Amino acid sequence: MSKKIAYYTREGLDKLKAELSELKTKGRADIARQIAEARDKGDLSENAEYDAAKDAQGHLEAKIAHLDDLLANARLLDEANVDTSRVSILAKVTIKNKKNGASFTYTLVSEEEADLKAGKISTMSPIGKGLLGKKKGESAVIKTPAGDVEFEITNISN
Repeated sequence: MSKKIAYYTREGLDKLKAELSELKTKGRADIARQIAEARDKGDLSENAEYDAAKDAQGHLEAKIAHLDDLLANARLLDEANVDTSRVSILAKVTIKNKKNGASFTYTLVSEEEADLKAGKISTMSPIGKGLLGKKKGESAVIKTPAGDVEFEITNISN
């Protein structure tokens, strides 16, 4: 498995732990029940339900191993220590599109926590990369699928 360090907020780390716990308890119990029910139906060599349940078990165990690996390499970020003089991970940044005047506010987070609907973008996304290290009042030209877009950083907070 990978040894890539990932940074999480308290909320993101708790969510990851809860998902892992759910899969290890309820998920494994459900799969065991499905396998037992399929086994009771007779000959295992021609039992499609049994094969499907065993496949599901393999997928579940792979997901559990992946989450275990993520947690082993997870680091908690303290939101109270966010430096708001420059754009950094966990900073809440308000940017204004210089061409059309539209403003957006995003919180920069790790790839694993990114959720555009919640206003959380990854530091590895084109916008996240383009904003990192910039100060309030500076502009950032970011390559997007629609072409280069210039944004002005109007506010940085935590």
